[in-house]
Amino acid sequence: MKARLPKGMGGGPQNMNRIIKQAQKMQDDMKELQDRLDVTEYSGESGSGLVKATVTGKHDVTSIKIDPNAIDPEDIEMLEDLIAAAINDAITKAKTESEAEMDKITGGISVPGIM
Repeated sequence: MKARLPKGMGGGPQNMNRIIKQAQKMQDDMKELQDRLDVTEYSGESGSGLVKATVTGKHDVTSIKIDPNAIDPEDIEMLEDLIAAAINDAITKAKTESEAEMDKITGGISVPGIM
């Protein structure tokens, strides 16, 4: 008895070449997107805008802005918490956009080594 492949799974070398070309295009698209996302800047804030942080898609912090009203010499811990929260907010935005853009290319398929 001869095994049958599901419809669309056969086609010989031409079909395999098409699949390889599609995979290479997806890989190229993902590389191009990752390069663009790596240099995109994302802003986050905390304390109703008292502290603002900007990071790149690589999660490198590029700037921190602190409103003078956030500075209380008696409560340095609060300022430290606000800074950390602003940075984490920016990183979360970077991750969310990156994942959404990659999902558009991959159709939601998890690709090992990406992200």
